[in-house]
Amino acid sequence: MTADLARLTSFAHGGGCACKIPPGELEDAVRGLTGQVAPDVLVGLDDGDDAAAVRLSDDLAVLSTADFFTPVVDSAFDWGRIAAANALSDVYAMGGRPVMAINLVGWPREQLPMELMTEVLRGGLAVAQEAACPVIGGHSIDDPEPKYGMAVTGVAHPDRLLRNDSAAAGLPLTLTKPIGVGLLNNRHKRTGEVFEAAIATMTTLNRDAAAAALAAGARAATDVTGFGLLGHLFKMCRASGIGAEIDAAAVPLVDGAREALRDGFVSGGTRRNLDWVAPQLQVDGASEDDLLFLADAQTSGGLLVVGEVPGYPVIGRTVAAPDAPGRIVIR
Repeated sequence: MTADLARLTSFAHGGGCACKIPPGELEDAVRGLTGQVAPDVLVGLDDGDDAAAVRLSDDLAVLSTADFFTPVVDSAFDWGRIAAANALSDVYAMGGRPVMAINLVGWPREQLPMELMTEVLRGGLAVAQEAACPVIGGHSIDDPEPKYGMAVTGVAHPDRLLRNDSAAAGLPLTLTKPIGVGLLNNRHKRTGEVFEAAIATMTTLNRDAAAAALAAGARAATDVTGFGLLGHLFKMCRASGIGAEIDAAAVPLVDGAREALRDGFVSGGTRRNLDWVAPQLQVDGASEDDLLFLADAQTSGGLLVVGEVPGYPVIGRTVAAPDAPGRIVIR
């Protein structure tokens, strides 16, 4: 195996959540699946929430989600950790607790050793164990492009879900992780440079942030992943019939992200995110660099919470927008 082939990211056309189908195309593709009515479905596909929620009893809802992606780093173990944290995040973003996960794997078995796949699975298991979530089995296919993630089942109280359609106007917006990892992941893929700050934030569970949001009385939240902060904020505002204002200077950036933007490491996914949400933006003093940061395709990002969450930065606020739901003003 050559040194280049030993780099996992060389097998991926895009890294991490930046390899997602563009949001506009995805919404068009699933349009025929929305509007399903079932008495116990609390959260379905209609508003683009992070997980589905079905009521089992007056005090118990089951959550279900799946997430997988191509290699975002060359370390097999770290890729597994990042992918697991990202998959578990969908349950935390709904205010739930993960109770079980199964692995989803695509592997080019004739090009990469199975021992490397074992390292990916070990990384996923390590993070799942940190979350006290057992990993039981899964599914694998022989695939020319390596892919890894998890399908996760969680539980929550039906009346304490964090939802996309429950945001109210006049509240602070809190972000629980810095953004900019998409830029650093793209730089890593193209240069091989390793960015420990990016790995650290991507492998951090959103468990504590979700608990803090619930304790603060939050009703609406989403995690910030492949559609960028702007894309996920737009979806939440649109579902809730409100707008938002963002203070670009207040949004925290992961170490090294500013330099990566300066040097041109902007992913195609980020540019597609910005193109999709651009019609909903009112730019009032923000720069083009600010917009690229806010649209940066994140992998295993933090929670964007409607409401103030102690210990995390406030980056803006929600506003009434009866004539333009989803409108975002960036200052």
